[in-house]
Amino acid sequence: MTSPGTLIVLTGPSGVGKGTLLKQLHQLCPDLYLAISATTRSPRAGEVEGQHYYFLTREQFQACIAQNQLLEWAEYAGNFYGTLREPVMDQIQQGHTVILEIELAGARQIRQKIPEAFQIFVRPPSVAALESRLRGRGQDAEAAIARRLDQAKIELAAADEFDFQLVNDDFDTALEQLKAKVLSL
Repeated sequence: MTSPGTLIVLTGPSGVGKGTLLKQLHQLCPDLYLAISATTRSPRAGEVEGQHYYFLTREQFQACIAQNQLLEWAEYAGNFYGTLREPVMDQIQQGHTVILEIELAGARQIRQKIPEAFQIFVRPPSVAALESRLRGRGQDAEAAIARRLDQAKIELAAADEFDFQLVNDDFDTALEQLKAKVLSL
């Protein structure tokens, strides 16, 4: 029988570079299973259903909540986000390392349900640097950027709740630190 795998939670403010770090880490370590989140937000340019997210209507998402099909979920910046339970638990049972890229509320839910999950918080070098990154990616309206910055301040205040904190200042250094930590678990 295969021994169970490891669940790793990766959290940090919007725009801190979680997705970019994970994409590069997955290229370096293709055996990692990156969980695909479900969301009610509209797809951004280039996002593919089932590859970047599972795009659900609010009604579909609420049905998943009611049927306990989500490992965690949260409402963030006016949309629902969550992790479908079955694919993640299947991968862990098969002995794989699974990484969830989720927000603070979801990380707290995972901590309650699966306390053995290892939780990593990615920090920006500063709030000013985070704001610059959010504006630089050109994906959000001004009101959305303001909401994301307000949320970032709340999230940064919770960083000490996590098992490991990683500052994404120099990307290559942050990637190497993330890789070393993930492979040590």
